[in-house]
Amino acid sequence: MLSACADPKSIEGLTWAFCYLTSGKHLAFYWSFGTVLLLLAITAPAALLFGFGGATAARSPFAPARIFGKTYIAMVRGVPDIVFFLFFVIALDQGIEYIKYLAVCPPGTPSPWQGLEFRVCQEAKVPLGTSSEFWHNAYGFMLAVVTFAIVFGAFTANVLFGAMQAVPRAQLETAEAYGMSHGQVFRRILVPQMWVYALPGLSNLWMILIKATPLLFLLGVEDIVYYARELGGSKTQAYEYPHGDWRLIYFLGLMVFYLVMTRLSEVVLTRLSARLSKGQATAAGEAMRKAAA
Repeated sequence: MLSACADPKSIEGLTWAFCYLTSGKHLAFYWSFGTVLLLLAITAPAALLFGFGGATAARSPFAPARIFGKTYIAMVRGVPDIVFFLFFVIALDQGIEYIKYLAVCPPGTPSPWQGLEFRVCQEAKVPLGTSSEFWHNAYGFMLAVVTFAIVFGAFTANVLFGAMQAVPRAQLETAEAYGMSHGQVFRRILVPQMWVYALPGLSNLWMILIKATPLLFLLGVEDIVYYARELGGSKTQAYEYPHGDWRLIYFLGLMVFYLVMTRLSEVVLTRLSARLSKGQATAAGEAMRKAAA
């Protein structure tokens, strides 16, 4: 902290504003934007991986795999996101601590389920009570990433399943007629062709994922929504920087951030769609062919 900011109550004007915007909590607020971007960077490929696995399982000729894939898609899509988020985070947290309880708690330790409460010995806590705040935040962030990936993976699986079904059957049959195995047809014909059909749905899911990041606040992660509410609320003289209710300003800033994110995403996705549609027998590909003629 600069020496000029040592006594916030004795400064005013631009100096007050500068000191206020560079305070410790504001620096954490700025870092929290990186938390959101990191969540998107990790969750998007993870959800795509879950989705591809779910869609492939749903198309499998092996009945148990097919049932599992379709159940995964239907179960997650049929439950409101907020309910699944809150339930799964608790269930995953308790599941991890229960496995650790079996490994490290002394023999004779009472069962962790005591009535409606879940308690394990101190050695089985994840993270440990003596762990730093960084590990507590990292653990909460990990739970959030896994939950986001599973939820959005189910929606992605539904999109990819539809895209696989949209690939013309004649192309697959032609490949089989040339002697390709089922696996070769899947890898060389079906998967490369399906992306052009999947991209519109995946684009919508990406936009929804961006707008769903404020759910981090409900999962206990100190994200941009948490800090906007914390910093924007009225502060009395008991605080270093007293001010009125500025939540409208902070949430307006968040709105601008999300609008910029979605606009940049639209530009990138539009270019990607044009590239994938080139030469394809789709409405977009046909429009490009006519425009070039």
